[in-house]
Amino acid sequence: MDTLQQLLISVADARKQFVQAASGLTYDQSQFKSSSEVWSVAEIVEHMVWAEMGGINGIWKALAGIRNNKPIWAGDAIHQGRHIEEIIAKTWKEKEIVPESAKPRWGGPVEYWIIALNGCQNLLESLCEALEGFELQRVIYPHVISGPLDVIQRMEFLRFHLNRHQLQIENIKAHPNYP
Repeated sequence: MDTLQQLLISVADARKQFVQAASGLTYDQSQFKSSSEVWSVAEIVEHMVWAEMGGINGIWKALAGIRNNKPIWAGDAIHQGRHIEEIIAKTWKEKEIVPESAKPRWGGPVEYWIIALNGCQNLLESLCEALEGFELQRVIYPHVISGPLDVIQRMEFLRFHLNRHQLQIENIKAHPNYP
């Protein structure tokens, strides 16, 4: 099995675990906030949809740029060969400010956002098919916080991000006032 397929499976597994943590909640549980500064489960799932759509679309744009001799990024691949956990440790603060494009803004039931998030897996699978034959380290789309990430790092980020927010959901569900 090649690297891209292994990464695709790791993202699919992380997505499945994330969705499982966010599923089966009552409306009150999905909307519960321990304070005004934190997101509810529904808001976390909505955030994941916007973040993934932006990241997956960015990789598609980077690939299209390479295919058409109009790359969207040029510069030093400053994170070349590093795994995403190392990159995150070097570039993120303990509590990051989410980019506007990835903020929850529509609201609505968590079930809607879970379905939308599951749809991101189809987009990712199609992207992986389109990437076949390309040098994955050359397809780079910058992350708003971490800078230039290649396809491998972006796929690792998707897994990392799902795991990170799954932990947030589990912490919400463990809160003493959780309904």
